[in-house]
Amino acid sequence: MSVRLRLRRMGAKNKPAYRVVAADQRCPRDGKFIEILGFYDPRREQEGLDLERAEYWLSNGAQPSQTVADIIRRAREGKLMTPPEKVQPEAAPVKAAAAPAPATEAVEEAAPAAQEAPVAEATSVAEEAPAPAEEEKDEEKASE
Repeated sequence: MSVRLRLRRMGAKNKPAYRVVAADQRCPRDGKFIEILGFYDPRREQEGLDLERAEYWLSNGAQPSQTVADIIRRAREGKLMTPPEKVQPEAAPVKAAAAPAPATEAVEEAAPAAQEAPVAEATSVAEEAPAPAEEEKDEEKASE
């Protein structure tokens, strides 16, 4: 069995993303593989690789594809493309606020008042409101 380190295509139509895998040379590109070693996303310029496992497979005779060889070379040099942790999501433009909103002050003032309210009042309000089913029954009796 001849093992290759190569890319396995993932992602949606026209949105390619790849996994770096160790696979039997005879298996199709997106077919069976032995182990996932990392990822490569050319659209976001992100890549990651478990260099220890890649080195293991290379020491056992696995042959890397040209792209995977480049990824391994960058990983050895510590110059991988931007890892996913450091990529900032695209932020929408933020409008600057002229002054702090007065609503925050009102919320802060209302909070102590809500804590002082007795619990008994909340239960009495719930008991006074009739259930919707009871209202329907009352209306049926009135119409008869």
